[in-house]
Amino acid sequence: MDIGIIGLGAMGSAMARNLAAAGHTVKAWNRSGGRVEGVTLVETPAEALQGDAVLTMLADDAAIRSVLLDSGVLGQAKPGLIHVGASTISVAFARELVEAHAAAGVRYVSAPVLGRPDVAARGELNILAAGAPSDIDAVRPLLEVIGARIWDLGTEPPAANAAKVACNMMIAMAIEAMGEALALTEANGVGRDQFLELILGTLFGSRSYQVYSANIAKGDYEPGFKAVLGLKDLRLATEAAEAANRSLPMLRAVHARMTETVEAGLGEKDWSAMAEFTISGGK
Repeated sequence: MDIGIIGLGAMGSAMARNLAAAGHTVKAWNRSGGRVEGVTLVETPAEALQGDAVLTMLADDAAIRSVLLDSGVLGQAKPGLIHVGASTISVAFARELVEAHAAAGVRYVSAPVLGRPDVAARGELNILAAGAPSDIDAVRPLLEVIGARIWDLGTEPPAANAAKVACNMMIAMAIEAMGEALALTEANGVGRDQFLELILGTLFGSRSYQVYSANIAKGDYEPGFKAVLGLKDLRLATEAAEAANRSLPMLRAVHARMTETVEAGLGEKDWSAMAEFTISGGK
């Protein structure tokens, strides 16, 4: 396939590299430039929209709005192009994107991903895909390169974005759960490694607990996913809950705690630093 990439952060670069290595023709645009082996850098976003598909991996709603909508670039896409939106965005903006793509005559698949940069580098992301079945099938060769599994979440693209926001909400809850459990156990003489080994070997052996317990055990919070981005995703979950007229008390609590973590100066650390903030009593 002839694939465009917009956004070459840690995740986008890994995706672009894997697609090029798999034999696809990849052209990428990035606001701050960059270089990825096997990938041709183009000077404008419009040039990235001239292939069979374009994959966007931008930071948030505002970045996508600026690059694709406010600029009018979407209307310059090659006829038949399919846009694969891999970013974590709000459900409300996802609905707006559906309308904007329909107006521009551009096919659209929402495909946010689960996985950190190391998972993206291995091509083992979980892809949450929603859109017209024919469009998903058309970009499946792309998705199969960047992901280990494609989860079909229906024909309405915003469903995939709601699922992604919900997943990130649950990861944040798991981080806070470990922080609160360790605050309790360490105060009563149970070693951190000892308790984490216990929970991983009994009740909580899921990937989120495995990945983030390792950070907490070592006290190493070099960012894989920054706390400030985690706070953004919890805001998106809060907005989605309010729009659905649902009361989510656990979300309110973890959103407040992540806010405190960022305000304490840990925003550029991995979001699992929220557990350390809790263990230390907010110090």
